[in-house]
Amino acid sequence: MTTTNSQPVRDVIIIGGGAAGLNAALVLARARRSVTVVDARQPRNAPSAAAHGMLGNEGINPLELLDRGRAEAQSYGAEILTATVDAARPDGQGYLVRLHDGRELQAAQLVVATGVRDVLPDIEGLSARWGKDVIHCPYCHGWEIRDQTIGIIATSATSAYQAMLFQQWSQNITLFSNGYEFEAEALDTLAALNIPVIDTPVAAVEITDDAVTGLRLTDGRTFSLQVVGVSSGKRVNLDGLEALGLETYDNPEGTFLRADDTGHTNVAGVWAAGNVMDPEIQISECASQGARVAVTINNELVFSRADAALAAARQAT
Repeated sequence: MTTTNSQPVRDVIIIGGGAAGLNAALVLARARRSVTVVDARQPRNAPSAAAHGMLGNEGINPLELLDRGRAEAQSYGAEILTATVDAARPDGQGYLVRLHDGRELQAAQLVVATGVRDVLPDIEGLSARWGKDVIHCPYCHGWEIRDQTIGIIATSATSAYQAMLFQQWSQNITLFSNGYEFEAEALDTLAALNIPVIDTPVAAVEITDDAVTGLRLTDGRTFSLQVVGVSSGKRVNLDGLEALGLETYDNPEGTFLRADDTGHTNVAGVWAAGNVMDPEIQISECASQGARVAVTINNELVFSRADAALAAARQAT
């Protein structure tokens, strides 16, 4: 770690301390890179009791998983700060990051691993059960809600396919269109699968004794069920990073950071990893992507140094 104007210059600052950011920090620290993780400690999956599909960590509490990850990265020298970023901007050949408490950090490279935040429909009781018995991903929660009575609340026309997907885990599926219209082929497929469609909008999630018990419609009817499936809208967490000029893209799920398969963004020296660039990947994939980005960063730094050394040697002869 070198110093400029009394300010330590790190090799890499990672903004975001989820699975992608922490695994990137772990790999970079093991590569003897000076790395700082800036993490607000507000993980998206905090409401969930368990994370699934993690080989060797199946069913682990998400917060415990992050605690383990922080400890592992720190054991190799990674610095982890609990903070939020007020601003980040180019600074000479690197980047300057200002934290909410006024501290300023400098680094040659930035990794944006800030993830996304979920935006739920404005339905009474929905957010209170989010991550418990109001869920969005059957691969994350399907085994735990198998064979239960599930109501899918539509948030777009693609919710018809979400209902079809959930039927792998339970035959007791009802789709509530909630004002959205579906294509004729989708409706025919739902009918062929014996998935009923209710057109009356949903007014509220019924909760009894700390559990979902039904959906109340705007016409007063109540449908008894045990689980609600709903696709949340997703918004990328880029607050404070506007001055970097990062390119985003929109898809039906929300707005995300554009990057290639190796994590390169449109800004040299700024990388992306995890759900901030792809809302579909799960925790294990986020961790894997963080590792891959870290390896690519280290490789580029190694060979950039080698190229500079060769150029200097040739100039000296």
